[in-house]
Amino acid sequence: MKINKLYVVIGLIIAFTLFLELAAHADESDQASTITFSEPVQIPGQVLPAGTYLFKLVNSASDRHIVQILSPESTDVYATLQTIATERREPTGDTAVTFAEQGAGKPEVLVKWFYPGREIGSEFLYPKEKEKELAQDRQQTVVANQHTLPDSDTSGAGN
Repeated sequence: MKINKLYVVIGLIIAFTLFLELAAHADESDQASTITFSEPVQIPGQVLPAGTYLFKLVNSASDRHIVQILSPESTDVYATLQTIATERREPTGDTAVTFAEQGAGKPEVLVKWFYPGREIGSEFLYPKEKEKELAQDRQQTVVANQHTLPDSDTSGAGN
């Protein structure tokens, strides 16, 4: 009987260790990223005031292109948005976002969000008329804690 108890204890230790290992990688699966904006930013349907937000993919079995924007503590949901997959040439080690500049007096529009190390990101969907305007606007990609990089779409030629 002593051997059976030893096996049970070892089994529990292994199971507990595996559970902790899965929990440690939870942010990777939902691509949770904290982003701070120093000025208001337009997203589909609203303008977010300057501040810090948590962006993450919704865990949906049917669609991995739903992004939630929450308070940093995940207590308030500001938006749940449909996106489409988009690519970039080179992944960075930090979160990157692409903005479209609308001109003086108007907030920049959030166009794309990329999780660190990923070539595939999320492109936010806007009404057709707004998409046409955004295609004409100058776009720039900003990498967290780094300098501004010109986006491949700066000519307004689209994706």
